Amino acid sequence: MQTVNQNSTKKAWAKALEQPAKEFPLTPLSVIEGEIPASLNGTLYRNGPARLQRGSISVGHWFDGDGAILGVHFNSNLPHLEGGIKRGNASALYRYVQTEGFKQETRAGKLLFGNYGMIAPGAIWNQWLKPIKNAANTSVLALPDKLLALWEGDNPHALDLQNLDTLGKDDLGGLDSGLAYSAHPKVDAHTGEIFNFGISVGLKASLNIYKSDATGRILQKAAHQLDGVPLVHDFVLAGGYLIFFISPVRLNLLMPAIGLSCFSDALQWQPSKGTQILVIDRKTLNIVSRGETEPWFQWHFANGYVDNNGAAIVDIASYKDFQTNQYLKEVASGETHTAAKSSFTRVNLNPQTGKVNQIETLFDRQCEFLIVPPQNVGEFSRYTYLSTFKEGTDISKDIFNIIARFDHQDNSLIEANFGENLYPSEPIYAQGWILTVVYNGNSDRSEVWIFDGDRLNEEPVCKLSLPSVIPHSFHGTWKDA
Repeated sequence: MQTVNQNSTKKAWAKALEQPAKEFPLTPLSVIEGEIPASLNGTLYRNGPARLQRGSISVGHWFDGDGAILGVHFNSNLPHLEGGIKRGNASALYRYVQTEGFKQETRAGKLLFGNYGMIAPGAIWNQWLKPIKNAANTSVLALPDKLLALWEGDNPHALDLQNLDTLGKDDLGGLDSGLAYSAHPKVDAHTGEIFNFGISVGLKASLNIYKSDATGRILQKAAHQLDGVPLVHDFVLAGGYLIFFISPVRLNLLMPAIGLSCFSDALQWQPSKGTQILVIDRKTLNIVSRGETEPWFQWHFANGYVDNNGAAIVDIASYKDFQTNQYLKEVASGETHTAAKSSFTRVNLNPQTGKVNQIETLFDRQCEFLIVPPQNVGEFSRYTYLSTFKEGTDISKDIFNIIARFDHQDNSLIEANFGENLYPSEPIYAQGWILTVVYNGNSDRSEVWIFDGDRLNEEPVCKLSLPSVIPHSFHGTWKDA
């Protein structure tokens, strides 16, 4: 934890994090420019840390902030008419996830719990008496009858799809209390199956694999032992396989166990271990192969598929080391100093042996938050959408300031146009459109921009004004109406 410094000089993006976010009820959105596409019918959901301080004390890491959900409902069935022209409508609401930790800290008016980047305040025995707070702040999974707020260290929280009321923790019919359910489930759009994982921490960690039906109900589970306690944030569905790249980051469990360190500070970069590869059969959840290759770190995968030769093709945002964790810690303070460059990387491997055939760089600029159209998850996708920086940006001082589309057919990149002090969130694919929530540092407001997915380098077709500032967030999803 740290005391908030009110006198430092910060870049425009930091203003979005200076104060805890303000909730707002369901509110019709006004159009700044353009028109809402009449065909856009469904809801955009986004999740991210919305409260990074209580009183004069801030959290220790961006990952520690309390989660809040933005829901933007687009309704083409209730158009307004001007001159006989049919247009869509949009309304939005923004609410904190009412976790037990959030409610207790709200009542107390101060921070009470430890988390990824902080130990519990107060006496040393607080570290043992108080559990780590489920911040519910990382991603969302939209199911037919509920929305899940995901945080990878615990069960998800279920929310009402329309009004975002928090319904409580959800075990999905198969999770023991406290069992981790990661923030990056993979949904097969053709079968409706949902795959996910969670790490059980002990002297050695277990990788728990879950297969669910389209309602989210867990149908099948498996557990596989890992080497030490690694940091595993994401995985990929590739045809008939679930593939994990286990980077050489290991947790020194003793220090957080006795309350002398938070988890973030106890993570150690051990490149001699290399990157371990684990290939799992999606039908049986059994291990097909294990392999090892050169060391790197990745938070996120873009996609995976099996090519005509039977090779598994996996695309990631890869880092040469773990400096990205320090950079993300600094984001919470509003001032970053650490350059943590990634590149868009393709790994070609034999899924039957776990052996890597080739590693190539597709795009050698900092990138993150990579997505493909939902119908292409687990199979070849011509396009990958991602967040990146404008050419010439000092990546040690800034956060992502453009979104782009990579074309795997000709290895070309097109970039969306953003002016100075405009910061888009992760691109979300919605019925052929690309949606992003933009923090406008010039006017200190948040907006929803809608782009034509095939013309990302052209002006957005619509810009909508949100009622209050939405702090920079992590992940979102789109749900058809």
